[in-house]
Amino acid sequence: MKAVLRRIRISPAKANLVAGMVTGKTVKEALAILKFTPKKAARILYKVVHSAASNAKNNFGQSWDELVITKILVTKGATMKRGLFVSRGRHHPILKRTAHVTVEVGVPGTPAPVKSVPAKSAPAAPKAEKKAPKAPVKKAKTEGKAEKPVKKASKKPASK
Repeated sequence: MKAVLRRIRISPAKANLVAGMVTGKTVKEALAILKFTPKKAARILYKVVHSAASNAKNNFGQSWDELVITKILVTKGATMKRGLFVSRGRHHPILKRTAHVTVEVGVPGTPAPVKSVPAKSAPAAPKAEKKAPKAPVKKAKTEGKAEKPVKKASKKPASK
């Protein structure tokens, strides 16, 4: 049971600071912590944790009281590159980083439930084609021809 938020406009390092505070806590406790944490990442994670808990309740029939945050994964997204023009024709780069946030919730001590997906029919096995064995390659006879000797490179004295 998870929720994913992609391309959110925050640095992954800043979001990881807040994510570490609530990993392993119950959903209700985590939402209370995030609600009163004065950081931009806290507002973002509040929405994702709430969404993951709602997914667990609606799709899998879980109770909010039993849910625990099992994993919060914050990864690096695309970086928007901007710049600031300064004197002497120079340019200072500004990197506007984005992040992807994945929150997984579950009931401790139970395996994660899996949604049933209709099974696809197995593809037909390819028919084996029999190939004719290749005829052996005949080598040209070189008995009558003499080999040319290889010349060695002569060393010339270095000129001054």
